[in-house]
Amino acid sequence: MRTSAPAVSVTAVQETVVAEVADARRLAIAASAIRSLALTFVFAFVTVAVVELITRQSTGATYTFLTTLAQPGWTTCGLFFLALLALDGLIGRQHKAILILGPLAILLALTSEQKQIFLTDPLYPTDLLFGRQIMELMPALVRDRPWTAVGIVVGSIAAAGALISLWVFAWKRFRQLTLTQRALRLAITVPLLAGFGSILDYNQFSEVRDRLQVFPIMWDQTENYRHNGFMLAFAINVPMANVKAPAGYSADAIDHINQEPLPAGTSHRGKPDVIVVMSESLWDPTRLSNVKLSPDPMPVIRKSESGAIFSPEFGGLTANVEFEALTGFSNAFLPTGSIPYQQYVRDPIPSLATFFRGEGYTARAIHPFAGWFWNRTSVYKSFGFETFKTEETMPPMTKRGIFASDEALTKEIIRQADAQQDPFFFFTVTLQGHGPYEANRYAKNTIKVEGGLPYADRQVLSTYAQGVKEADDSLKTLMDWAKNRDRETIIVVFGDHLPPLNTVYTSAGYMNDVTAARRGPVEQMKREHETPLIVWSNKTGVREEIGTISPALLPYHILKEAGYEHPYYTGFLGRVQERYDIIDRYQLIRNDGNAMTDWSRKKSIDPLVRDYRFLQHDIMFGKRRGLDRFFPAHAGVVGAAS
Repeated sequence: MRTSAPAVSVTAVQETVVAEVADARRLAIAASAIRSLALTFVFAFVTVAVVELITRQSTGATYTFLTTLAQPGWTTCGLFFLALLALDGLIGRQHKAILILGPLAILLALTSEQKQIFLTDPLYPTDLLFGRQIMELMPALVRDRPWTAVGIVVGSIAAAGALISLWVFAWKRFRQLTLTQRALRLAITVPLLAGFGSILDYNQFSEVRDRLQVFPIMWDQTENYRHNGFMLAFAINVPMANVKAPAGYSADAIDHINQEPLPAGTSHRGKPDVIVVMSESLWDPTRLSNVKLSPDPMPVIRKSESGAIFSPEFGGLTANVEFEALTGFSNAFLPTGSIPYQQYVRDPIPSLATFFRGEGYTARAIHPFAGWFWNRTSVYKSFGFETFKTEETMPPMTKRGIFASDEALTKEIIRQADAQQDPFFFFTVTLQGHGPYEANRYAKNTIKVEGGLPYADRQVLSTYAQGVKEADDSLKTLMDWAKNRDRETIIVVFGDHLPPLNTVYTSAGYMNDVTAARRGPVEQMKREHETPLIVWSNKTGVREEIGTISPALLPYHILKEAGYEHPYYTGFLGRVQERYDIIDRYQLIRNDGNAMTDWSRKKSIDPLVRDYRFLQHDIMFGKRRGLDRFFPAHAGVVGAAS
């Protein structure tokens, strides 16, 4: 008995030691896991802070976002934390995810910050669909801000080198995760992320989303990005590609839209040729009150002005203005930030091109740039244009700066028109007026700029004003040619948006910021969104007193000037024009100048506007129940084309 006691004691000691080692190991593993989780959260917090600092350009605003409970700063950090854990689980090595998600988030933030310099809005998910055209315009942007470009190149090289070094370091130092650890991370994070993704639909109320202080503010994207932060606001905008039917939309609702009887669509004056010119960034720079331009850069436009276009955009996004002018549909009924040319135009859609072709016209689009830009080749085909003449299919044109000159384009329009036997409808988009307006773009500026502007701003304005003068000269050339034609020729010219003149606006006291406001009093909105509109005929002269109208109402005035009637373009849009001049996503402006702000958020809206939205949704996204009634020639034109 005495000899067995020491053996028992040794065994007990061994078991105790083993237990203590196991406990220590478990504690070490737990401590390591806690450190790893803490480090991951630090990575998440720092990334969110850097992104917000870049996009807000304010330390104070970034601090407020991350510290106040009224904004979803901590929610954003938590979501990014979960995303890092999930990606680590997929990769199988801890902390590698930050080397993927971190640079990606910062790159998007930098892109958004640069976009806001040139345009009004932050980066939207749909912007990623046309990255190629951003690269195509890069030479122009580099010329406008060369030192910024140098900084971007140097910074990109340095960032790439640092990222490669970090990857090498991570491969050596960041430990692998076991299968159990990977499974546990994915089992926890994926359901949480999926659950949050399911409540991002801004069309549906979510109590969880509300408690997390995430408030989709789709009618005001500036406030949306300010309140929710860049990453959450960007994510909230992803579902906008899924356009839902407006409340009350149904087959019966379409059937009950009033269609007044109209005469057949033939002109009492014969069939006039129609040339529509959307002039890039055309605007009246003499509206800057504390600046004097001499001589007047736009005497022909001023003498021939019929009214103004209320552009839904500023400084860019030409395609959205073009969409309204060609279809008679409105961006006001589409998700904020959407670009129909990129997202929604996939099938044939009625347009002025299909109307004119139904009347026996040749319908042609002309633009002296690449056909893929703004997806125009595909879109124009869907709109019913028979041909689209681009820089690839037209003779080489003289350039002014880096873009085809308005003079050369006008001569090409005349050349193509003289070759036509049948009546024609030409839709042309100019290019010379495109920004940026760097000094010395032109060898000689003939417009003198005087007034209280800084030297750099005077140079920018001088370059822009010279372009306006040459656009004015080109209009005179086109009108002089038309005056000598026997066939009636209607010329319509309008600007797509105000030019991106940057600090010229603030230095002149014309606007509060370098970009136009998206919402505000009627007087301010017109000042910051009006561009010239000319509707002129070689037989009847200028059509006067059109007023300030949305581009979507332009088809009504074009067809009325040409002597046509149509169930939609003059019938339905005519009823809209009788009541409203401007259909904007933020406000409706009536003919008497009174505005209804935030109309889309109200429980009830004007039945006429409601029917407008119903009909547009039916044609673009629905079953097209109203197609035959409101666009009777469309099926025949599309069928003949196919």
